[in-house]
Amino acid sequence: MAFYAALDSVAGASPLIAETILKELADQRSNLKLIASENYSALAVQQAMGNLMTDKYAEGVSGARFYAGCDNVDTIESEATKLACELFGAEHAYVQPHSGADANMVAFTAILAARVHRKFLDHIAQLMASKNTAGEPPKDIRGLSAEDWAMLREETFHQRLMAMDIGSGGHLTHGYRMNISAWLFETHQYAVSQETGLLDYDEIAKLAREVKPLILLAGYSAYPRRIDFSRMRAIADEVGAVLMVDMAHFAGLVAGGVFSGKYDPVPYADIVTSTTHKTLRGPRGGIVLCKKWLADYVDKGCPSMLGGPLPHVMAAKAVAFKLALRPEFKQYAVRIVENAQALAAQCITLGMKVLTGGTDNHLLQINVFESFGLTGRQAEDALRACGLTMNRNAIPFDPNGVWYTSGLRLGTPALTTLGMGTQEMKQIAGMIKNALSACKPAPGKDGKASLAKYEMAAAVKEDVKTEVGELLKKFRLYPELD
Repeated sequence: MAFYAALDSVAGASPLIAETILKELADQRSNLKLIASENYSALAVQQAMGNLMTDKYAEGVSGARFYAGCDNVDTIESEATKLACELFGAEHAYVQPHSGADANMVAFTAILAARVHRKFLDHIAQLMASKNTAGEPPKDIRGLSAEDWAMLREETFHQRLMAMDIGSGGHLTHGYRMNISAWLFETHQYAVSQETGLLDYDEIAKLAREVKPLILLAGYSAYPRRIDFSRMRAIADEVGAVLMVDMAHFAGLVAGGVFSGKYDPVPYADIVTSTTHKTLRGPRGGIVLCKKWLADYVDKGCPSMLGGPLPHVMAAKAVAFKLALRPEFKQYAVRIVENAQALAAQCITLGMKVLTGGTDNHLLQINVFESFGLTGRQAEDALRACGLTMNRNAIPFDPNGVWYTSGLRLGTPALTTLGMGTQEMKQIAGMIKNALSACKPAPGKDGKASLAKYEMAAAVKEDVKTEVGELLKKFRLYPELD
C-alpha cells in the first residue's frame, strides 16, 4: 500500500515523525471527531500533496510566472481553477492561498487595490483637468509624486469593514481586535439578536447606513443557521459596499447543492473566500472566487499578500474539486445537514440547551454552562477523555469569555464521511449527556470552583469510552489501509 510505503520512506529519515503519524491514525480511529472545521480527506487528496511538486517555485499565475520551468505547475493550477469555477458556478477562481486566513487577506488587499486604482483614475482625471498640469500624466501610481501618493494613500486606506462579531459566530479574520484584519481596517461588527440568537437583517442594514463600510462581510465559523445573501446584497448595494462572503465552513454545502438560491453566496457576492478542507473534504488550503471586475486584483495575491504558491497543494485541491463534482458528493452534503439536525434534536430532547433551537447547516452549539454548570473548557476536556473530540466555543454574550467559554461547538462532516447516520447521531447525543452529567467543576486553589478543572465519575467515563470504541468498530477510518 502506497500509504505505508511512504511512511517507510519517512521512517528512514525520521522514525519519530513516522511513528507520530501512525499514532495520529490510531488516535483518529479511537475518537469520535465532532470538530466542525475538520474532516477526513480522500487518500487520493493526501497522496497528491506528497510528491515532487513541492520542489517548485511558481510565483505569478498560469502563463505569467516569475520563474522558468513551470509548465506542469501551469497545468495543475489551470485545472484547479477551471474545476473550482465549474464546482461553484464562479466567474473567476484563485487557488493559491495557503489557508482561509490567507484567502481573506488576498480578498482584502484585492478590494483595496481596486479602490486604489479607482482613486488613481479619479486623481489623473483631476490632474488632466488642472491648468497647472505639465507634460503627460502618470500611467500608474509609480509615476505619482510623493505628495500625490500620500494623498491617495490617505483617501484609500483607513477604510471600514463591517462583519459579524466573534461572539456571535464570526471569525478571527473578520475584524477581531487581536487580528491583523482589525489593524488594517476600522472595524464595525454586527451581532445576533440577544433574544433569538439569529441575524437581524434590519439591524444590519441600520448599522450599515451609519457606518457606510467599504466591505460588508458575511460568513461565520460558529453560526448554526443559513444566511440570506440576497438580503446582504441589497444592504451592500444600498450603502455602496463590496459584498464579501467567507464560506469556509459551508463551502461543501454550496458545492453539494444543499445551499442554493438565496443561500448560495456565489451569485450574490463580489468576492467569496473559503478553505478547501472542512465540509469540502480537500487539503488544508484556501481559495478565492470573485466577479470578473476583481479578477486582475485577486490574481495579484502574489506579490500583494502571498509568496510562492504550493503546487503540491494546488494539485490536491484539483483532486478534491474533481471528487466534489461527483453525484455522490451531493448525497454526502445532504447527509451532513440531516445528521446535524438529528444530533441537535436529540440533544434538545435530552434537556441540553442548543443555541437557536437547532441548525440549518453542519454545526450546532450547546450552552454547557446552563445545561451542566460547566465551562466550555471543562466540557471539552471531559468529553475528550471519553473519546469524543469537539471544541469549546464562545456563545453570544458569553459570561465566561472567549478562553473558557460557555459553549461547545459540534459538527457532523467527519462522522458523515465515516458513513454514520441519524441513529448514530442520537446515540452520540446520549454519550454527551451521560458524560457531562457525571461532571462537576473541581475546586480551585482559592477554594472556589475552577473554570478549567473538572471532576468526573470514573465509571461513567469508562462506560462512554467503551461505547465510543464499539461504535467506531462499525465505522472504521480508512479501512483500505488495513
